[in-house]
Amino acid sequence: MTVLHQIDPIAFHLGPLQVHWYGIMYLLGFGTAWWLGRMRVRAGRLPGVNEQSYGDLLFYAMLGVVLGGRLGYVFFYSFSDLLRDPLMLFRIWEGGMSFHGGLIGVVAAAWWWSWKHKLHLMDTVDFLAPLVPPGLGFGRLGNYIGGELWGKYTQAGWGVIFPRAEAELAGMSLPQLQAQFATGALDRLARHPSQLYQAALEGLTMFLLLWWFSSKPRPRYAVSGLFALLYGSFRFLVEFVRVPDAQIGYLAFGWLTMGQVLSLPLIALGLFWLFVWSRRQPTLEPRPFVPVK
Repeated sequence: MTVLHQIDPIAFHLGPLQVHWYGIMYLLGFGTAWWLGRMRVRAGRLPGVNEQSYGDLLFYAMLGVVLGGRLGYVFFYSFSDLLRDPLMLFRIWEGGMSFHGGLIGVVAAAWWWSWKHKLHLMDTVDFLAPLVPPGLGFGRLGNYIGGELWGKYTQAGWGVIFPRAEAELAGMSLPQLQAQFATGALDRLARHPSQLYQAALEGLTMFLLLWWFSSKPRPRYAVSGLFALLYGSFRFLVEFVRVPDAQIGYLAFGWLTMGQVLSLPLIALGLFWLFVWSRRQPTLEPRPFVPVK
């Protein structure tokens, strides 16, 4: 059944302040990571680390997501805009976050925290990997609610009409859109809800697989390898039905996107870590934290 996207991206107002659903999705992602991480800490999945230390790690990771995500978007997808207007780097409220940049930011934060606590970086990254997919899923739901990052046109029965994507619908009021939709006149503008595909794959499916895989002690690099392989593969596939960023378009062959180019190293790294390098690494056995009295 074709759907007309008519969700208000603003959840509510606090006086002059507008609270967007996208921001709420970020809070849900971080909140879920905090809850799941505490469970893993209590189970001793990062030996020697207590809940307070984990709280510090999560704080650094949050900064890594926001700063890395923004910098990654600007340098990977919108560098020409930065050259024209350097201040756009700081206008986060206008949108523009990159998963690959956020991933780099999280790894940098994990490195700093691991160095302070004298832990191996990859033990920390393996610990964090299963906590990330729920945040990715919530983020993609935020993209859908905001009516952004839509897919290509489709005649499938589950297509969604995104008014923001169509120049011919600009300026039309919601009642006018609803009236046109009721007649079927907008069905030709239905697009793949690629945001929901990504929420299902990068969010739910990745979480279930990673949580199950990491429920037993695994060699160092194995959990992170599975994360990289799954995300890279899922993102590469969804890009075939997702519209590329307008300022970049397709890079080659009439179908290769920047998202796919950035995902290829993740796929290669994931395969190497999971099936080759992890077999030479030690396995970190769980050891619940015991406070010193």
